[in-house]
Amino acid sequence: MIVFRHVIFLLLLHVSCVTAEVVRVEVEARENVAGGISYGLAGAYEKLTGKIYYEIDPENSVNKNIIDLGFAPVNERNLVEFSADFYILKPVRIEAGNGALFLDVMNRGRKRILYYFNGSETSNNPQTALDMGDGFLLRHGYTILYVGWQFDVPDREHLMRVYTQIPSQNGEPIQGLVRSDFTVDQLTLDHSLGDREHAPYSVANPDDIRNMLTVRDRAAGERILIPRDEWHFARSEDGRLVSDKTRVSLIGGFEPNRIYEVVFVSENPPVAGLGLAAMRDVVSQLKYDSLEELGIPAEAINRALAFGDSQAGRYLRTYLYDGFNQDEFSRKVFDGMIIHTGSNARGGFNHRFAQPSRAVDANYFHPGDQFPFSDVVQTDPLTGIEDSLFGSVSERTIPKIFYTNSSTEYWRLPTALIHTNVSGTEDVDPAESSRIYLFSGTQHVPGKLPETRLSGQQIGNPNDYKWFLRSLLLKLDDWVQNLGLPPKSQYPLVSEQTLVSLEAFQFPDIPRSAVPLEVSRAYRLDYGAEFESLGIIAQEPPKSMGIFPFLVPQVNQDGNELAGLRSPFLSVPLATYTGWNPYSPNSSQGSLVPFSRTHEERRIDGDPRLSIAERYSGREEYLGLFAIEAIDLVKDGYLLNDDLPVILEQAGTYWDHFVDE
Repeated sequence: MIVFRHVIFLLLLHVSCVTAEVVRVEVEARENVAGGISYGLAGAYEKLTGKIYYEIDPENSVNKNIIDLGFAPVNERNLVEFSADFYILKPVRIEAGNGALFLDVMNRGRKRILYYFNGSETSNNPQTALDMGDGFLLRHGYTILYVGWQFDVPDREHLMRVYTQIPSQNGEPIQGLVRSDFTVDQLTLDHSLGDREHAPYSVANPDDIRNMLTVRDRAAGERILIPRDEWHFARSEDGRLVSDKTRVSLIGGFEPNRIYEVVFVSENPPVAGLGLAAMRDVVSQLKYDSLEELGIPAEAINRALAFGDSQAGRYLRTYLYDGFNQDEFSRKVFDGMIIHTGSNARGGFNHRFAQPSRAVDANYFHPGDQFPFSDVVQTDPLTGIEDSLFGSVSERTIPKIFYTNSSTEYWRLPTALIHTNVSGTEDVDPAESSRIYLFSGTQHVPGKLPETRLSGQQIGNPNDYKWFLRSLLLKLDDWVQNLGLPPKSQYPLVSEQTLVSLEAFQFPDIPRSAVPLEVSRAYRLDYGAEFESLGIIAQEPPKSMGIFPFLVPQVNQDGNELAGLRSPFLSVPLATYTGWNPYSPNSSQGSLVPFSRTHEERRIDGDPRLSIAERYSGREEYLGLFAIEAIDLVKDGYLLNDDLPVILEQAGTYWDHFVDE
């Protein structure tokens, strides 16, 4: 049995008649990048910023998966209008580039791609030489595109968004249930109904009997209903309450480390899926036509790649599952994708009253952990449904995909489901068009030395995987161009006992380093009968129908992971590197637990791991062994030879930090 809406979608592919299009581009600024310096053969770069205006046909078959598009207002041509911010970095002479468009699926409106591939600090207005880092993407000639796709990003300078439409039914506002949950670090009198600083939905009627506030002490704990006269939709201002339909206040205040959950009736949900169309349509325009306003003529772009991390990785998984990689002419949009730290999940990107910012784990029971998880067809043993991540994707429009995850993803979510069956009992190979890479012994976003500590017991994990991403990008680009196959997948396996249940996880008895007692489980959730077909959530909070299996990478006697893509920092270690941090199970921070420097130090400490002095005769031997491992990774295609000098310099810095300080 195939999911119903996918059957409808595939049938409708044959009745499309009118196409959406980019109708105009307004360039608000055009400036030189890095003072006009030259980046290799690509030469000087420029940045252009402004807004893209679209028209989209709600009757076009490829748009039928955009939830509520049929209820959006139309213009005189019966097309739905919307717009999005854009930001582009391109060679001044576009013909000097490599012909590839590389799109950054921004994380909550923030630009991330230069951080991951150029080693720069993050900037939402990258323009200077410092913002370009070491210039990696520019030296290779990529045109880098950012397009706003999220409607509710915080109102801050340089964050990018899509400007969508508000649907209605028979001239009346659409109403529905919204759920907002949060925890606080200290006693707090009031809290936004939105996630973090994102624009919240507003309460339609504060006196609606369906509005409720509950509290519990853990994600799966029992909800305790708070009496209605003890809380208000209001903000605290100078010791008094002021009515505010976007905030909730509690008499006596919200207590730290408890989970508060507000369910309320709201109205006027935006058509969130237009953000997916915004990305699809401009990339298709650049790839198959031109945008002269940006100085990009026809045939200047011959292939398109996408990168998205964390929330943006889940966005790309949703983009694929909802059939957006096929444009209005049934052509492939993206040729390749790096779906980074997207785990097994999708998210709130294309349903009624969507909340795109909500993380699947940290915010509890929001849409994202729904079957299917793999890009090959599997059968859900509970429902009998057959489906895959490519369920709405025509075979000719399937892109080449690298799924890359840190160790943290395996501890925050059931990431293993992307390469096991739904029961977690057997390995499942990815599709022929895909590769899977676990960056072993890493945290969600690489940490730095000197170490930092957030809310966990241990300092953060500085095992840097960005070097892998650089090589993998070039290998993906070669694969897209039929210039060679990519390196083989690297991830833990059930069959080799390198992927195990929590009960079978064998972490050494390292002093002051306890394995987390709780992890963020993924639940089968029922949001109501119309969620899968119409994107309508009728049941809040959702009903739990069971728990998906949770498997994690097994470790060796040092506590370092056995399988996956192991960097030299892991294979020639000076410490234990984990993707989790004790006492902070939902944190994106991992752990760094250095080895003792000498045998005597570890004897006194009771540490079972060999000391640094017992492993290496000194700095020279350590760096020699490190170099051998790094060179092997270059041979296998996981690292770039050009990056070896900097990686070896980094290894020397680590030795000095752990041994000589």
